[in-house]
Amino acid sequence: MRKIKNFLLVLVSSALIPFIVLAQWDPLMAELETESQLPLGMTIYLTIENLMQWILGIFGFIAIIGFVISGIMYLTAAGNEDQITKAKAAMKWSIVGVIVGLGGFVVIQAINSWLDEGIKF
Repeated sequence: MRKIKNFLLVLVSSALIPFIVLAQWDPLMAELETESQLPLGMTIYLTIENLMQWILGIFGFIAIIGFVISGIMYLTAAGNEDQITKAKAAMKWSIVGVIVGLGGFVVIQAINSWLDEGIKF
């Protein structure tokens, strides 16, 4: 049990570290000397955008874990029909979750590009 916890801790840490490091550099901020030169709306916009990217990364990581767990369930079923049915259901709902999450991301990006034409900083 302890090995599994350590493995999951390493897995989660290695998945989140790139997002934490990426949040330290912003190409828009690199051209400005201080953050106080940005208008308030732009600062809020960048904060929300970074938060969405971070949540999308976590979402993708959780989706991969769901796929792996359902695949392991299917492989270890050993002909047990109930276990196979559970594994297929888990895979189906993992796929549905990814589709819903990415669909939401696409909708948010479409609305963002639509609204961005009227807002110029």
